[in-house]
Amino acid sequence: MDECIESFEHAYRAAFERSAVNGRRSDMIVGTGNKDTVYSLKMVGGVVPSAGIGAVRINSDILSFPETGGQRRKVKVPAAGGRWVGLLLLFSTETGEPLAILPDGVLQRMRVGASSGLAMRYLARPETTVVTVLGSGWQAYAQVLAAAAVRPLREIRVFSPNHDNARTFAANVENKLEIPVKAFIAPEIAVRGADAVLCATNSMQAVLQEEWVEPGMHLGSIRDGEISPTALLNADRIVVHDPGNMGSDHLVVASGIEHQEGRKEIATDPRLASIAGAPSLAGLVANATPGRKGQTEVTCFLNFHGLGYQFAAAGATLLKKAHSTGLGRTLPLEWFTQNVHS
Repeated sequence: MDECIESFEHAYRAAFERSAVNGRRSDMIVGTGNKDTVYSLKMVGGVVPSAGIGAVRINSDILSFPETGGQRRKVKVPAAGGRWVGLLLLFSTETGEPLAILPDGVLQRMRVGASSGLAMRYLARPETTVVTVLGSGWQAYAQVLAAAAVRPLREIRVFSPNHDNARTFAANVENKLEIPVKAFIAPEIAVRGADAVLCATNSMQAVLQEEWVEPGMHLGSIRDGEISPTALLNADRIVVHDPGNMGSDHLVVASGIEHQEGRKEIATDPRLASIAGAPSLAGLVANATPGRKGQTEVTCFLNFHGLGYQFAAAGATLLKKAHSTGLGRTLPLEWFTQNVHS
């Protein structure tokens, strides 16, 4: 995580200076023949010239939107023989040749966590020691890993609607990070007195309410709608991942398909229109946007939607490690090049 966060420091500064570039994300949604699922082909790309890498991330997903206990969630179905399909392709900016084909799952989790950690470096109080994570799934661990990389944590708290999952998460994280981790049965109790609250769920409704937020807290969210609109409106300082990626204009939905993820709080609640144009993480890292100004400020980072240059930066770091450790399989270059041009 330390390496991932440092690679992002350089990439975000380069993006602010426009030497690194991000392509527009595209999510194409069609039906599957099953009324409970849709098919999604998602693509995003970016280039970080200082790393010598261009990257394209592709996901081929079957999505479902089950409701449990009145909460609707987005769930990717492992329909490919019990597995998921996500690929990261890395290319050389010097020769154009392909350098690597990687599964995207672990890197995806790391880059989401590293983005949140980078924002915490600039927005959370320096003396932040108690962090609450709402969620105990795949993304939640990377959130606390990143928080521990940038702040001297002495306690981690976790809440999940499934208390067994929260307890398992707490035991695993405590064993790995050697920091005390407590599982809570109520989110408002888990949040009370925390220095930072990080939402890492697949919920499509708010999991963090305004009345739980205390002065000086740093808030984080990895998907639209996790933080209640009133909590966002009352935050003193909001930074978004990228203003150009805040809406749902990346969605291309086939006729007749009702796609749940298209129902965005920020896109549909007129009170939150200004948040979509809030300062970016790149501006924050480049010191063009001020970070925390006072001990009692409530700061918030909205970590929505992946950016292509994240995958280029993290992918470059991972590729170097793979070469140095001898991991991976070498494939013939001629499989992926051609003797004519398009």
